[in-house]
Amino acid sequence: MRLLLSLLLMMAAGLAQAAVQTREIVYESEGQRMVGYYAYDDALSGERPGVVVVHEFWGLNDYAKRRARDLAALGYAAFAIDMYGDGKNTEHPEDAMGYMKAALQDPKTAKRRFDRGVKMLREQPQTDDQRIAAIGYCFGGKVVLDAARRGKELAGVVSFHGPLVTNNPATPGSVKTRILVEHGASDSVVTPDQVQAFKQEMDAAGASYEFVTIQGAKHSFTNPDADRLSHGEHGGPDIGYNKAADESSWADMQAFLKKVFAQ
Repeated sequence: MRLLLSLLLMMAAGLAQAAVQTREIVYESEGQRMVGYYAYDDALSGERPGVVVVHEFWGLNDYAKRRARDLAALGYAAFAIDMYGDGKNTEHPEDAMGYMKAALQDPKTAKRRFDRGVKMLREQPQTDDQRIAAIGYCFGGKVVLDAARRGKELAGVVSFHGPLVTNNPATPGSVKTRILVEHGASDSVVTPDQVQAFKQEMDAAGASYEFVTIQGAKHSFTNPDADRLSHGEHGGPDIGYNKAADESSWADMQAFLKKVFAQ
């Protein structure tokens, strides 16, 4: 009886230790120090598909890191990359806008920072480097869509409430990955004309894409902090959390990733 109890305790301890593991990964892009956040479930053995997470315009904050952990809990190797450098993040909208403009000022810099993040994920021992996807929120949605437009070879990309405009539109045959866009119908940041232009761009390019419009959802509908940030002490953009939209878009993403990784 004592032996059985000891075995049960050992098994329970092992199960308790098997959980989502996280760590910061410091790397460089063109001499700039970048600080990413890596998550995986050590209850799984061997390699598993990898998913890059690109943060909102606030920077690599706790929300982006939480999404990496959520993906790890689903069985993926997830890496929340740093697009601003030094892991910068803020809750001040003017600072966030400044960080975002600096990151996008030179399209080559944004491209290289994204590509460097993908490379870092591929190099992790838990990652199947032949099966990589990317998801992005707000600013991050633009980053992953632009990666698709320029022909980045990924299993798929998902944009959550991301801007749809670009200075470098897709051309026929340039999009080599599947695309899922989750867009809020009440998003005042992205205009109906921009939605129409994006669909026309993707159709003309012959891209494989799904565009989901969620009624009643505003910009940043997936982030539980959106309501607080929209009414913060510094003032804020027209954003808002929508629990139903958050859950439905996350379910759409899960189905999408299963589909693209199975191919």
